[in-house]
Amino acid sequence: MEINADFKGFTCTFELLLGNLDRSVFNETDPSMIERCLKEMGGEEDLMLFEVLDHGNLLNIIGSPKNAKQYVLGNPLIASEMTRHDIRAGLYAPLRVLVYETDDQLTRIDFDQPSSLFGQFNNPNVTTVAQSLDKKLINLIQEAESMAKYLNE
Repeated sequence: MEINADFKGFTCTFELLLGNLDRSVFNETDPSMIERCLKEMGGEEDLMLFEVLDHGNLLNIIGSPKNAKQYVLGNPLIASEMTRHDIRAGLYAPLRVLVYETDDQLTRIDFDQPSSLFGQFNNPNVTTVAQSLDKKLINLIQEAESMAKYLNE
């Protein structure tokens, strides 16, 4: 999907909109406290950033760096809604999104549609949550794109 915003503006905005997962929450022993903390960590669309991998920098190895970042994102509470019905859903949670700049300076974003990934398990409970993730991810991308364009004007 092509984004109508520059790479840096989009990625900065995308990262700002996401909450951040603080893994130390899992050291807590009270499940209700963990749940409350995870709810507070959610950003736009209740999604949070687990990790950012700078794939563009990897190309320094061959001397031609590019703008490319892979985002690992999701929400442990949403993932648990699926994995409690089918543990195999854990194979695709959290989600991965790649944002990169093409040679002609266009910003693109690629990801596997959650409902496609999770739909293979043929479990209506998992599929329903996955379809809601489709919407959440698109809404997040559109919001980041809109904000990045606005800030660039």
